Amino acid sequence: MIQSVNSIPAFDIKQQYATIQAEVSNAVLEVLSSGRYIGGPAVEGFEQKFAAYNAVSECVACNSGTDALYLALRALGIGAGDEVITTPFTFFATTEVISAVGATPVFVDIDATTFNLDVTQIAAAITPKTKAIIPVHLFGLPVDMTALMTIAQSHNLAVIEDCAQATGASWNDQKVGSIGHIGCFSFYPTKNLAGCGDGGAITTNDSEIAAKVRILREHGSKVRYIHEEIGVNSRLDAIQAVILQIKLRYLEIWNQQRQKIAAYYYQSLSQVSGIITPQELLGGVGVWNQYTIRVSSKERNGASSKYRDWVRTQLQEKDVSSMLYYPRPLHLQPVYENLGYQPGQLPVSEQACHEVISLPMFPELTQEQQDKVIDALKDCFS
Repeated sequence: MIQSVNSIPAFDIKQQYATIQAEVSNAVLEVLSSGRYIGGPAVEGFEQKFAAYNAVSECVACNSGTDALYLALRALGIGAGDEVITTPFTFFATTEVISAVGATPVFVDIDATTFNLDVTQIAAAITPKTKAIIPVHLFGLPVDMTALMTIAQSHNLAVIEDCAQATGASWNDQKVGSIGHIGCFSFYPTKNLAGCGDGGAITTNDSEIAAKVRILREHGSKVRYIHEEIGVNSRLDAIQAVILQIKLRYLEIWNQQRQKIAAYYYQSLSQVSGIITPQELLGGVGVWNQYTIRVSSKERNGASSKYRDWVRTQLQEKDVSSMLYYPRPLHLQPVYENLGYQPGQLPVSEQACHEVISLPMFPELTQEQQDKVIDALKDCFS
């Protein structure tokens, strides 16, 4: 189906670029003329500014959010025989890196209103092999880090925060990525702080962890051509670094616009029968990388993926785009069949995969466009 010119996209990165085009163009041209395309002052400057923004002492930029998670696990020495507790309701990269270092992901079910780890179930999943917890601040909503850190500290576990969708979110006035031992960020083009390509970073207050990550991201080398261990090539390029420095100055404004949009969605949809709206936990301030609802129907004896897909089709016919995050939980992915998880074992995550729809969400979304989204949804449930 061809969308009309008045269709509402799920996200629109071109509008954001248009507002800062001159700044970005000038900065990129300066990098091109400098000849310093990898590392150098541009990357170091971004690392310093991003560390300051998150109120941490260390930031190490890298090639992607996936690499940030991988480097974090490597820096902590997590590998074969170890277990890492995390959520089954997230993008595959979160657990892919656990497997990549030779460790085993252990899945804990989610909370139905935030889509984040149900912290009350973590303790029961801890074994003598458990070495770390990776909470994912999914869709930009922070996990209850007070409760999670209490559990982690009592069992001497490392905490790696997956902040890929949550740059700028906070828990009890503390930025995500500064609460656990390591924070991992993605600067993929659709994220709240977005580059014009791939990019990532880790944040920490542990100088030894930061030093380890710097070695690992440079082929395991601290001194050129002297390699202390097997590392990877994972560097943020200078062009992305200057773009991110510019965008970092606007991030708070853009996040506030996202919060305003989320509040209007909630006000307009929370009382609609058949729609379950997401909610922040008390103490958390979300930044709404996505606004993800769940759909259900009493007439259909509960929601199913077929019903959810029907709703998405109805929205598409009204020129309203939506996204599906995520259609299958990680514990039921083919690659993890060997772990022995069975359907029904993590019921909240599995139900969410049948019910979720992510609505249009980007800072430049107008109220008129939101009203069109809301009216189209209400028509589905009238």
